[in-house]
Amino acid sequence: MKIALKKISRVALALAIAVSAGIGTQAKAETPLRIGFSDWPGWTPWQIAIDKGWFKEAGVDVNLQWFDYSASLDAFSAGKLDGDFIANGDGLAIGAGGAKNVLILLTDYSSGNDQVIGKPGITSIKQLAGQKVGVEVGLVDHLLLEHALTSNGIPISAVTLVNTPTNNTPQVLASGSVAAIAAWQPISGQAEMQLPGSRPIYTSAQAPGLIFDGLAVSPESLKERPQDWAKVVKVWYRVLAYVNDPKTHADALKIMAARDGVSPAVYVHYVKGTHLLSREEAEKAFVKSDAISSIYGSDANADAFNVRNGVYKSPQTISDYIDASLLASN
Repeated sequence: MKIALKKISRVALALAIAVSAGIGTQAKAETPLRIGFSDWPGWTPWQIAIDKGWFKEAGVDVNLQWFDYSASLDAFSAGKLDGDFIANGDGLAIGAGGAKNVLILLTDYSSGNDQVIGKPGITSIKQLAGQKVGVEVGLVDHLLLEHALTSNGIPISAVTLVNTPTNNTPQVLASGSVAAIAAWQPISGQAEMQLPGSRPIYTSAQAPGLIFDGLAVSPESLKERPQDWAKVVKVWYRVLAYVNDPKTHADALKIMAARDGVSPAVYVHYVKGTHLLSREEAEKAFVKSDAISSIYGSDANADAFNVRNGVYKSPQTISDYIDASLLASN
């Protein structure tokens, strides 16, 4: 009788564990994917998916959260986000700091929207020698500034960097305390509007592939919920089709502009400086190469920049930060 009761108890216990595990798994699956995005023209199109309810249609629960860019990196690093839209070099920086992440989707590369803006009278990069430049040290436009200087035969040591949060660079330029700033759109455009006569003196259009942008996710989340992340990737290509379709482009532009708090007439200029990658272009960019047209080559260049500038000490293993498998599955 004791044996029978013991067997029944074990069966009951097993069923209880199974039910409990099932409930836990279901609850976990229903937890929204927390993703950060910010005011970059390659990422504001995600507002279309929010407004149209496309995540729900795709069968994935997503909580897209709007941030100032550097704040999104902080939140992602602190584990408050499962994924974040970032520039590739910044993914390496937070990964070296302990917040491991992997790029699963390339949305775009900067093609003019990252800019060095000179104050009135500054018309070329070469004029920056001996001058002060406002830039958020260690972030993506510091990389652009260094590339601009060295491409023109000027060592980075020839300028004095004034470490400035990117969102504050327009005010710093307008104050007259620096000769130039380095910032991305729409912030660089705001700087031009605040200081008439200021102008871009170098942009990312002169270095395609230097700055890739995309969705980085935590390896743990990717391992636990690959199907959900695959659905997110699928939604992106629906968004991209909506942006590119002449019949819906005006509505897409209206939604993106509203997300950024500007008019469509203003926002259209930001869109021109971001090259949104087609699926075919993204697949090509995921092919291993030392050229910066490949995410591998671009990451290697950013990694060298980060080590050189003390963002972190040891070079990163580039392949650990890249996973194109979900792109292939869509």
